[in-house]
Amino acid sequence: MYKDFSFAAITLMALSSLTLGASFENNTLMLPYVVVGDATYNVNLRLVSGTNPMEFSLESFTQYPKEASAPANAAFFSGNILSIPALRASKISYQIQLSFIENEGVFKLLEDPLITKTDTDGILCSYVDSTANDQESLQITSTSAWTCVDGSRALTANGIPDHEVGQFPNPNNPNTISEQSVSASYTLTPIETEVATMMGGPSGVVGYVLNGVKIDANTAGTCNDTGNACSLAGGTGAWSIEALGQTHFNFGDDENHAHVQPGGSYHYHGIPEGFVAKLSGGDLAMILIGWAADGFPIYARYGYSEATDSTSGLKIMKGSYGFVKDIDSSRPSTDLYALGTFGQDWEFVEGSGDLDRCNGRWGVTPEFPLGIYHYYATDTYPYFQRCIKGEAVGATGPGGAPPRGGGRPPGPPGN
Repeated sequence: MYKDFSFAAITLMALSSLTLGASFENNTLMLPYVVVGDATYNVNLRLVSGTNPMEFSLESFTQYPKEASAPANAAFFSGNILSIPALRASKISYQIQLSFIENEGVFKLLEDPLITKTDTDGILCSYVDSTANDQESLQITSTSAWTCVDGSRALTANGIPDHEVGQFPNPNNPNTISEQSVSASYTLTPIETEVATMMGGPSGVVGYVLNGVKIDANTAGTCNDTGNACSLAGGTGAWSIEALGQTHFNFGDDENHAHVQPGGSYHYHGIPEGFVAKLSGGDLAMILIGWAADGFPIYARYGYSEATDSTSGLKIMKGSYGFVKDIDSSRPSTDLYALGTFGQDWEFVEGSGDLDRCNGRWGVTPEFPLGIYHYYATDTYPYFQRCIKGEAVGATGPGGAPPRGGGRPPGPPGN
């Protein structure tokens, strides 16, 4: 009877309770979706102690309504073989197969679990764009080209945006957009690590949007302890001024949350609205907008409601940062500069949002239906990732002179 799961199934009433992809915890193999013919089940298997190779007994199962659809990373049962294409445990993804031994009533491991190697080859490997600009602030054609060769994803671009921009120079940003020599090389097989590496400004470019414009969420602006000596460029004070989310300082950024560095480099501090609109056509969609220095993809604003379930619908992703509870006594007075003005005003609060310290998470995406670690540009702090969770294997070109200072990293390295 296990063969066709044809026993008295209990129809699952609360679909919202299934929040995880296939996972192994407390000796239980949890499979939110198992496809058996035309039916789909939620199945829990219990590890039988002392067995080698490992064996699992059926602990519980519930059947979904017939109209329910399973995501692309669902397990499937056919010919007495239970195949699990994506099992996540301790930041590692596995593929495993279990053979159902009917006379014993157990699922037995067929062979050692296969560690799934993240491979981004074949995704946007031929992205080439040339967009003419005829704007008051910009008449230079934007060019960008991404290629995938010999295990690396290479970018060549001129750093010119391919969408409407604001007025530059402007009263709060005296710089003119100019061509840059942009080059970057990222691995096609990124590896998620336990430690976050801070990037941005002098520490190196944290990533590029597909149009070749660099991401740099921090600024060079600082204030001293009293707050009576502040500079928006090349400051030497201890308190790092944020470009977004505060009203005390104006960096002259445009509707794309971008502005121009002294060397003419246009760069993004937050969601590149014009570029997102260009790719999405105005539709609500989960859009891959760029690549980080570790080779993992970057998405804008929307992600799946459940990280491992592509059928769960989209929602606006929220960063997991909040204002510090204990304000440093050396900080300029909050009567002068409200909390949120400085990078030091923020701290990571695990579980308060959807994402980790680096504004990313592991989960499925349209391009990676079995799951991948990926970053988000968000409407909330830190707006763009300021650290990476993978190994920065490739080298990146400057794409314009990096700012000094660059703000305080968003919390210590960690998750």
